[in-house]
Amino acid sequence: MNDSKILSKLPAVLDWSAAIWSGFISGTVSLFVSIVLPWNIINDPLLIVRLMASILLGPGVISPQNDLVPGVYVVAILTHFSLSFAFTFIIAIIFHRWGMVVAFIGGAIMGFVIYILNFYLFSLVFPWLLPYGNWMLMLSNIVFGALAGTLYEMLEDGRINDEPFFPKRTSIIPQASANTNHESTK
Repeated sequence: MNDSKILSKLPAVLDWSAAIWSGFISGTVSLFVSIVLPWNIINDPLLIVRLMASILLGPGVISPQNDLVPGVYVVAILTHFSLSFAFTFIIAIIFHRWGMVVAFIGGAIMGFVIYILNFYLFSLVFPWLLPYGNWMLMLSNIVFGALAGTLYEMLEDGRINDEPFFPKRTSIIPQASANTNHESTK
């Protein structure tokens, strides 16, 4: 049996098109929020972009630079959207069974968890990130999560199987039938 036949027999548990679109849109909105808030409050619109690039390029790219270095921004955008898609897939997998409200609230909570992971757990590997964890970036992550969950629910194909990933185990011992003939016990 070839791979396409095997894959077609598996239940579809995630609408990949909806997940990709919701990841792209929520990633774009959160990037916009991450640019606008620091721009208006600390006059540094590209702080989050440089922080993203620093994950792959090191802490030297964080300081504001007088000239535009396109490579830094390309790396930042690729990193941002890679993480946006990955986190959106996780949010969609966890919350897509329970409807719009749970996807919104659960997504927002996951956005907060993502913020904690990004700035406190990742700072063990990337220690230069820790001082940059602030309420503006936390808000951006919460907006991302809420939007990712909500957009996925809005875009999800109704034919996707909303069954749990781990269905209840059925007993391997056959159950007695209700129509059993009890004459042998007489």
